[in-house]
Formats: sequence, structure tokens, C-alpha cells
Amino acid sequence: MRALFFGTPAISVPALDALHAIAEIPLVVCQPDRPAGRGLELRAPPVKQRALELGLRVEQPLKVKTPDFARLIAETNADVALVIAYGRILPKAVLDAPRRGCMNLHASILPKYRGAAPITWAIVNGERETGVCLMQMDEGMDTGPVYTTHRIPIGEDTTADELYVELGALAARVVREDLLRAVSGDLVAAPQEHAAATMAPMLEKEHGRIDWSKPARAVHDHVRGMTSWPGAFTTCAGKGLKVLATRVALEQGVRGAPGTVTAADKGGVEVACGAGSITLVRGQLEGRKPLSAQELVAGRALTKGMILGA
Repeated sequence: MRALFFGTPAISVPALDALHAIAEIPLVVCQPDRPAGRGLELRAPPVKQRALELGLRVEQPLKVKTPDFARLIAETNADVALVIAYGRILPKAVLDAPRRGCMNLHASILPKYRGAAPITWAIVNGERETGVCLMQMDEGMDTGPVYTTHRIPIGEDTTADELYVELGALAARVVREDLLRAVSGDLVAAPQEHAAATMAPMLEKEHGRIDWSKPARAVHDHVRGMTSWPGAFTTCAGKGLKVLATRVALEQGVRGAPGTVTAADKGGVEVACGAGSITLVRGQLEGRKPLSAQELVAGRALTKGMILGA
């Protein structure tokens, strides 16, 4: 099998390794190098780094909707193109170029959470399971028929960063178990139930703002879902406060107005929500380093009676 690979971030790397073990890969496509770090030096994406280690050819087109790029894909004479978190919408000319088209490893249980950020939104919305679907790509946003769905549970305290790692490993397993069978025609893709679809839009910084009027469980889900980007945040005495880790302290009941710090001592920090309360485990004041709740209390950054988000 000759298979192209489209992917960019770290979650895509295990699938690339799995594909390399079962197929000839004439070309790997990822997004261009981006400025990163304090010095804003150009940094290669994880997929490019791994592909070069494997001795594979890499292309990083600035645009994919061009005749030249479609021609490049067609000239590889690939049987299939495998896509996972590439980050761009592929045009029809590219989708149709490989003999069996393009197949996508999507990190949700389709038709739920179509779109750019399925892992984050599944956690934020309190889902207790997610998975990876192997699907045939069409011109829609994750609307193509699905070959297989592999599911895993989401722990009550699992963060998006942790789930990325789990789903990356699961995607590699899907490649090993299902891709050859899908390409050969042994697996038949089933249409999605479009009426049941939900969306997982691209994340923006403002999505990280905490709404303390929500129940404690929803606030906790928001914090872990936004970890580590865009990051959950609130305000504290007029300054920004990143909320890095929380636990649910009380599911029901009212301890005070939403956002009120109801306890701040050596035992920790508790914050009232619309229903119940959360324990703030770790935070980071604007311009400061990350600190435990106890350190924030010791430095008088958090005190009882303070209202976060005011």
C-alpha cells in the first residue's frame, strides 16, 4: 500500500509511526514551520520532525487549493491519503487524487463534535467517553461515512492534554487494525446520522474565561478542557489569574455568590459556583510563575471573601 500522510501536531505522530510500519509513504504533508518561544524562532511541527527522522519526504504548502498541489498529490500514485489533525480543509481535487481517496482519523464519536477542537469541547461539555473514527473524507466538515469507531472513557479529572496523548495512541491502533481493511474494501463505511451532529469550533482565547455562575462540575470540566490552550482564566483583584487545576469540592448547595473565595487557608482554596463549589489546586497570577493554592494564599494573592471574575 502506498499511503500519503497529512498531519501537523504531536497527536498525529503515533499514527504516522503506525502507518510507516504497514505502508510505503511517498510523501508527508504538514503545515509550515511557525514562530515559537520567547525568541519567536521558526519551529518545525512534530510531524515534520518525526517524518525527517524516518527519512520521509516532507512538503509544507502555504496553500492547498492550487493546481500545483493537486498535481503533486496525484503524481505520487498513492492508494490512499491518511489525515489526522492536519489543520486545513482539503479541496476536492486533493480528496479525489489517491485511488481510494482520503481517510481521516477524527478524535470524536461522530457525528458528535465535528470540527477543529473535538477533544476540548467533549471535556468541557462533560462527556464521559470519546474515541477515534476512521472515516472517508468528503468536501464537508467531518461529514463523510465512517468505517470504524473506537471508544475510550474520559476520566472525571482527565485534562485535554492528557486525552490528546490517549487519543493519539488510540489513533495509531486504528491505523494498525483498520486502515488496510478499509483501503482493500473489506470494511464498508456507514453514513453518519447528520441530524444528530454537534460542532466543536476552533478555539479562541476568550473561550477560556470561567463562568462562575455555572455548576461546580461544569466549571471543573471547563478548566480541564481548556488545559493547556487556550487555558482557563478569571480575574483576581483586577489582575488576570490562570486557573491551572481544580477539583470539585461540593456538587450541590450554595456557599456564596458565584466566584466568591469561601475558604483560603493552609487547607486550600475553595470557590463558590452557581451550584456547589470547586477547590482551586493550582493557579498563575498575571506575570508570575505557576503556584499551588497554598502558595497563592501565603502570598496574599487569594483571600477569603475575594470575588473572582468581578
